[in-house]
Amino acid sequence: MKHRYLPTTTQDKKDMLEAIGVNQIDDLFSDIPERVRFKGEYQIKQAKSETELMKELQKLAAKNKHADAYASFLGAGVYDHYQPVIVDHVISRSEFYTAYTPYQPEISQGELQAIFEFQTMICELTGMDISNSSMYDGGTALAEAAMLAAGHTKKKKIVVSETVHPESREVLKTYAKGQYIDVVEVRSKNGITDLDALHQAVCDETAAVIVQYPNFFGQIEPLEEIEPIAHKGKSMFIVSVNPLALGILAPPGRFKADIVIGDAQPFGIPASFGGPHCGFFAVTKKLMRKVPGRLVGQTEDENGKRGFVLTLQAREQHIRRDKATSNICSNQALNALAASVAMTALGKNGIREIAWQNIQKAAYAKQTAQQAGLEVVYHGPMFNEFVVKLNEPISKANERLLKKEIIGGYDLGRTFPNLKNHMLIAVTELRTKNEIDTLIKELGDGHE
Repeated sequence: MKHRYLPTTTQDKKDMLEAIGVNQIDDLFSDIPERVRFKGEYQIKQAKSETELMKELQKLAAKNKHADAYASFLGAGVYDHYQPVIVDHVISRSEFYTAYTPYQPEISQGELQAIFEFQTMICELTGMDISNSSMYDGGTALAEAAMLAAGHTKKKKIVVSETVHPESREVLKTYAKGQYIDVVEVRSKNGITDLDALHQAVCDETAAVIVQYPNFFGQIEPLEEIEPIAHKGKSMFIVSVNPLALGILAPPGRFKADIVIGDAQPFGIPASFGGPHCGFFAVTKKLMRKVPGRLVGQTEDENGKRGFVLTLQAREQHIRRDKATSNICSNQALNALAASVAMTALGKNGIREIAWQNIQKAAYAKQTAQQAGLEVVYHGPMFNEFVVKLNEPISKANERLLKKEIIGGYDLGRTFPNLKNHMLIAVTELRTKNEIDTLIKELGDGHE
């Protein structure tokens, strides 16, 4: 058979047409006037057999430049990190791989416990009281946090720093439009949030202030200074974080954050051309009944044996439509499981060690870039990303890097018009000294 996944044979089609009383497929469209029917041939390739098609697709796939074969310095929200081998072994088990929302706790204890462990580890990393079972990604988690703040404070203004990921800000604006919420962006200064501009933007009508830690440029925002500004009008303080960085940075919970969100992609989830991801959502205890999605709680059965259940439900399926939060459902928990397995395999010391390597290797790359005559734009504390300015278009530099089997950094000019010819370079624990030196040499040669 040419197409083994197409179950209908010629006879099957004939039988179906006879059953509905028509002679041919064209008879199904008899209601459409002849004058508006398309009579020509579509300008597409002729169908191929399965074998021919597979060969063509494999040739196309072989053209991709990916992190398994190339050294990647591309970050901007998706990073090339070490993934413990055990992650794929666990998430490939059918009990997890095919699981759905665990509505029946008596047959879903394994899934529920895995989610509970994820929640616990996120709370430990962020310094918050409660975490949900995961979100779709960091961008939607950020927007959900803003909507929670607006609903909780009954205010209609969200203040967000320009140093927050540009795609997350776009998602926020989309959510806000439907809720008639005003989104105000605060400019940056020297790679971090302009505190004077932030102070002026926050008023009594502000529902929340949102910053990123580390921010989109890799710089460390001064949360201790931002917190009193965020809370001055009784607004809420929302922090978007890279969870790996929290292996070494002070958690936002220590700076009185009300909501901490982010993306668990650095833990056990490959870049995979931009997804899938795993958002997380952590709050203080006073907000636990307003958290979107699911929460898993620990309890005891009638025999005193530990068990796990879905708890504090506030969703439309549970007949509380007037108080329902967003329905984060399906098996998003599979990605949360991958993150949980990675965090467990690495342990507290392993996460701290990887975070430290990210800082050290990025610092080495930054210093080497300066020695090569490249202009490093920001000089404050950073995590694993920094910005350099080149004398050529970033696309041209990246084309040259690909010939050296290197995936270059992100072209900031795509989202920040004032940063034309600026490259955001990500240096993770997987990058070697030789790869870093080659990157800087190639960028330096093009800079001359």
